[in-house]
Amino acid sequence: MKPTVIATDSAAIEQLAVHAWRTEQLQRQGLSREIADAFADFVDWHGIAALVRRGCPPQLALDIVH
Repeated sequence: MKPTVIATDSAAIEQLAVHAWRTEQLQRQGLSREIADAFADFVDWHGIAALVRRGCPPQLALDIVH
């Protein structure tokens, strides 16, 4: 689990918001919160979504895209 970070400048706040949004998008594709949070900044969630739409299991889609 990641430590809690308190952002004090607008760039850091925006970065945290983008990370949270990407995490949410990955969770919507069927990944657990923990996995989605760990990979949110390192994978293209659009690629995972495209594979999941075609019937690929979420974890396999993550493995392919990553």
